[in-house]
Parts: sequence; structure tokens; C-alpha cells
Amino acid sequence: MSAGELDKKNTIDLRKKHIGPSCKIFFSHDPLKIVRAKGQYMFNEKGQRYLDCINNVAHVGHCHPDVVKAGSQQMEVLNTNTRFLHDNLVLYAKRLQATLPDKLSVCYFVNSGSEANDLALRLAWQYTGHKDIITLENAYHGHVSSLIDISPYKFQQLSGAEQSQFVHVAPSPDVYRGKYRSDHVDPATAYADEVRDIIDQTHKKGGKIAAFIAESLQSCGGQVIPPKGYFQQVADHVRKAGGVFIADEVQVGFGRVGSHFWAFQLQGEDFVPDIVTMGKPIGNGHPMSCVVTTREVAEAFMSSGMEYFNTFGGNPVSCAIGLAVLDVIEKENLQDKALQVGQYLCDLLEKLKDKHPLIGDIRGRGLFIGVELVRDRVMLTPATAEAQEVIYKLKEQFVLLSADGPHRNVLKFKPPLCFSTEDADLVVEKMDVILTELENALGLKMNNIMNGGSEEHQASADENGPNRRGFTKTNQGTPHPSKRLKTH
Repeated sequence: MSAGELDKKNTIDLRKKHIGPSCKIFFSHDPLKIVRAKGQYMFNEKGQRYLDCINNVAHVGHCHPDVVKAGSQQMEVLNTNTRFLHDNLVLYAKRLQATLPDKLSVCYFVNSGSEANDLALRLAWQYTGHKDIITLENAYHGHVSSLIDISPYKFQQLSGAEQSQFVHVAPSPDVYRGKYRSDHVDPATAYADEVRDIIDQTHKKGGKIAAFIAESLQSCGGQVIPPKGYFQQVADHVRKAGGVFIADEVQVGFGRVGSHFWAFQLQGEDFVPDIVTMGKPIGNGHPMSCVVTTREVAEAFMSSGMEYFNTFGGNPVSCAIGLAVLDVIEKENLQDKALQVGQYLCDLLEKLKDKHPLIGDIRGRGLFIGVELVRDRVMLTPATAEAQEVIYKLKEQFVLLSADGPHRNVLKFKPPLCFSTEDADLVVEKMDVILTELENALGLKMNNIMNGGSEEHQASADENGPNRRGFTKTNQGTPHPSKRLKTH
């Protein structure tokens, strides 16, 4: 039976019966059944078109014909493992390396971001001979056991779970609501010093640092942009301690930030990680990922005596698809488009911020943008329920957006890079109407916010609990809770 033949209710019933209950779905009270997609648009079983603002996996656009053609043509000829020689593997590795600093020259191909980050930890442990890992608050690096241990975004949800004694959590370099903010004289140094202090404390307890790992721009943590110079200083502290720096580019690589091909390059030309992991956009939806490291780290990994083999990693079909993705990025000038359209969208959002007290901060690079909603711009009270309401209202207007961050109050823009200025106009126009309705219902006025914030609106539900509630406007114009689950 092909996809789309079942009616929506039967699809939901079968999902409940056969799919693990912890596998959540967007818009759980009325989930979308998507049957096809093209470019920046997705279509449900009734043919209704939705503007996709969140699928950073479909990097060059859903079902891009060049990518589909490359995969299908190679599939007709050969697909086998890398114990046999094949040109696609070496040609893709050469092409990928050309986008990176020369020092990063050795590739290991795997199938997902989780596999890539797990392998990066193995490389670090073998190369350094150390065990301890430093990660960031609210970080997410994958779903396998080793990565849950270094992903506070996940392990902090586990009741009664103990943090691994080998894992140390540094403050997120968030200059909006973090420990050191934009008014600090040098937030990059202040946050880097926190990592240095963790290293010192670890050494006093007899530990040794194997690696510091960070998303080049934190995504699940709330679209956080680290202050420039932070990674350089952290890398200096970590390397002096005998560790390596792992840059996780799974969400933000391949030109999404616009000004550079890799997000770690935003820190400056003088910063080069020891290991870079990548996934999601690398195959435009095809399960493919990669770890790139230095010759020294790779040779140390080999010295363990254990062969590394991955059945599907780097197979001819995956590499053909990877090459096609790089071709499309170049041919359609998508990196530059991400820069131009991303700046256009940020400018529109800044104008929206001037009008709407619920918007506390706009931050982003290229087509990686966060809109943080707050109930009070002085106290930075997270507008969690309001963020969920915006998402649901946009869905009713056929626009798909999500929210994340530790308080689930940051609207996340991570669309396919074919996203246009017209798309930006559309979503911002709809957000304007929704925010106006919400603020009227809540009695929020811009002059009140600028004078210290609203005292009337307090959280109606646990902001960190699993069942966050949104607000809908009643006929009387007062807010009441509606039963809606989180949608991230």
C-alpha cells in the first residue's frame, strides 16, 4: 500500500498501535499528514500547501530534481559498502574537504548526526587518552547513549537521572539571557573563563579533559549565537589541557549562515576545530553524515588496532547525492541567497519587534534565525504559552514554524535555502496579525513594556513541563488555556 492511500484517521490509529509512544509528532492535537513536498513547500493529503520554515534537512529544497536524479541513477548501477574501491567516495571526500581549512583533511562517512558525534567522541578519547567531556547548557548532540550523556537538553528531562561524572556542563554563551549578556565588557572571555574553571576543577579531582563539544550555533538551546572570540579562547584552554575541540555542524553547516560555508567560521579565520561533525543538510534528506578531522587524530584512532567499518557510510548512492547537493548549492548560489534572504527576514523581524512587546530578541545568521518571545523585556519572563500559540495559529494559516530553547519560547527559522523574500513577507505578515491579537487579549502595550513590563500576565502552567498550554482569545477578549502540547 503506497503512502497517502489511508485516510488520516487510519494513519493515526496505526501509528498509535505500531510506533513507539515516545516518538512525538508535530501538532499532536491535529497532526499534519504530509504526502509530498517540493522546494520550500509541503502538501497534505488534501493538496493543501504549507510554507516550510523549519526543515533544515531539505537543505536545497524538498525533492530537488538534481538530487533525486543523482541518487536514482547511481542506485540503478551500484550500491555497496566501502570495502570496494569506488570513485564517488574519494571524489566526494575531496570536494567536501575543499570547503574546510586544510588542517581538516580526513573523512569518516556515517549515516546520521548522532553517529557522527558518537564517532567524534571515540576519536577524542583515543587521541587524547583522556575521558572527561565538556558540553554546554541546553546542548543537543544526538540520541545514542553516549550523546544523551553530553546533551543537557535531553538528560535534564530524565527524572532521577544522574549526570555522568565524566561530563561537565559549561554555561551557554547566550548574550541575551545568559550569565554574561550583551552589556558585559567582554562576554566571550567571561564565558571562556567558565570553561577554564571547569578544566581546573576537573584536574583537581583527578580528571583529564578529552574534548569540548559545542554546536557552532546552538539550535535546540534557543538559536544562540556565541560572541566572537569565544571558541578561540575555549580551544586554547582545552588544548592546553590536552583535549580537542569538536564543532557540531549537524544543524548549521553547508552555507546556511550565508557569510560562510561553515558556522564555526563566523568566529574568524584563526579558529579551526580539531574535529567537525556534519549531517542533516549533507544529503538533503538522505541519511548521510560525516566526521572530518586532522591527520594526527585519524592516525591515533588507527593506532588502537581496531578497524573502523560502517556498512552504509560513504556508499556510492550517498556520495552521489552528497555531490549533487554541493552542485546545487553552487549552481543556485544558495549560500549567498541565505545571506541576502536571511538579512531581509531579520530586518522585517526587527521592525516587528519595534511594534510588538512580546518580541524580546531577534538573533541569527543567514537562514538560521531565532525570535525570542518574552512577557517582560526587563525581567525576560519567557512567553512560552504565547510561542506555542503563534505556532498553532501559523499552522492554521498554512505556515510551519517551531519553537525551542530551554523555555520553548524561541521561534526557530531554519527553512530550505530556496526560501524567498516573498516567503519572508508572508510569514512576517501573518505573525504581525497573530501577535497583535495575542497582545490585545493579554493587555500588553508597548509603552508598558518599555516602562518596565507588564505585571498582569503570569505563567499559567509549568514552563518546563511536558504539557505546555497555549492561549486563545475568547469572545470577551480574555485569555483562557487551550489544551495543546508542545510542538518541537
